[in-house]
Amino acid sequence: MDYRKMHLAELLAGVLAFALTACSPANEPGVAEPDHPGIDLIIEGSYIVTMDVDGTVYENGAVAIDDGLILAIGSAADIHAEYSTAKTLDGEHRIVMPGLVNGHSHAAMTLLRGVADDLALMDWLNNYIFPAEVEFVDPEFVRVGTELACWEMIRGGTTTFVDMYYYPDTIAEVVDSCGMRALISATVIDQRSPDAENADDSIQKGIGFIERWQGKNDRITPIFGPHANYTLNKDKLAATRAAAMKFGVPISIHLSESPFEVQYSKDTYGTTSINMLDSIGFFDGPTIAAHVVWPMQEEIPILVERKVGVIHNPTSNMKIASGIAPITEMLAAGVRVGIGTDGAASNNDLDLWEEMRLASLLQKVDRMDPEALSATTVLTMATRGGATAIGLGDSIGSLEVGKKADLIQVVFDDVHHVPTYDIVSHLVWVTDEQDVATVVVDGQVLMEDNEMLTIETDRVAAEATALAARIQAALKQRNQSP
Repeated sequence: MDYRKMHLAELLAGVLAFALTACSPANEPGVAEPDHPGIDLIIEGSYIVTMDVDGTVYENGAVAIDDGLILAIGSAADIHAEYSTAKTLDGEHRIVMPGLVNGHSHAAMTLLRGVADDLALMDWLNNYIFPAEVEFVDPEFVRVGTELACWEMIRGGTTTFVDMYYYPDTIAEVVDSCGMRALISATVIDQRSPDAENADDSIQKGIGFIERWQGKNDRITPIFGPHANYTLNKDKLAATRAAAMKFGVPISIHLSESPFEVQYSKDTYGTTSINMLDSIGFFDGPTIAAHVVWPMQEEIPILVERKVGVIHNPTSNMKIASGIAPITEMLAAGVRVGIGTDGAASNNDLDLWEEMRLASLLQKVDRMDPEALSATTVLTMATRGGATAIGLGDSIGSLEVGKKADLIQVVFDDVHHVPTYDIVSHLVWVTDEQDVATVVVDGQVLMEDNEMLTIETDRVAAEATALAARIQAALKQRNQSP
């Protein structure tokens, strides 16, 4: 048998069959429809606020999404003409924009919301929070508290957060389940904590966490979280950085947060916090620095040169009376600045819209300059700037072709949005978390028309209430003890 002739015959038959199929009308009986509906999702908006470097805004626009990525952005008519999809999210009276980036949080501390208020930082930490954590925090606490936080953050339009807490494997499992994006820190602290005995134990357990999760899930980045320079000595801080360098992961740390910390650093190391860390090569790898309320003037260029991402937490800083961070000066110098909520035990919520307003207002009144920290600037801090500060600027933070499909729809037909003259102004000065209708992360819809799709909210609410009741009863009994 001549196999070459057989193959040629089969090839001709295949070509003929393709030609007959291609020429047949699509609706002719017996002709199969394509088995793929096109792309995964089209999300529409009366306005598409891209937050790209040019500040591009599309009216009556749409975003085409497939396989977790943004394929195209343009007018809704053009997008629908070019792409077909099984699912379209209607955009009437809605603004589409990047999801918000919360650069600093302790998510599971939602379960300690309001447990200790109106206290200075060190009093709050040493006499209330650290003891409560040792007594109450376990994997179940972290699971329920993190689910509660993810519910709150999704509801408010946050799609990415940086977390620092205990039992990071449990945090990662929750993030994986709820669909958010997160950098999750293995906390390193040189004292007994809920999941470790000391700094060395923390580092070793952190290494195990990173080995289990690094590269496992595109939405989850395992990192190290050394607490601060007053809970870790110089050697332990250097050891944490060495471990992070070994695995090529970032670090998140509380830095230059309070006058106490600055004075402690001077008394202990003979210099201020940022200078001390720079002297030991701590900034040689990617660093996310929470707070940075009290940098010395000569330390700001170090933050620029070392590409440290500074996360501003205005509510927490005010509530604990830590001070007003020089955000305007840092931005002018070229520091990468994002925004965060801190934990719900010191905020007491996870609302980034409120953080934006307060961040701007603080700078205006502190500098007595109404032009300080404009709406555009502060919205950038919560999106593209925040993504850059945490090391994800190439993949999230703005709506651009090829970036991750992390975006939200904000409804703007409520009374406080009427009339609307300037979209960006309204997003910062008017919008609150209840205005967020839809949340998409990695192309997956997590909330649609205010309905949570990835979290069993009734279960989480019941579990959180039950845990809080046990904590409250234990605290009451302890306070009544002689």
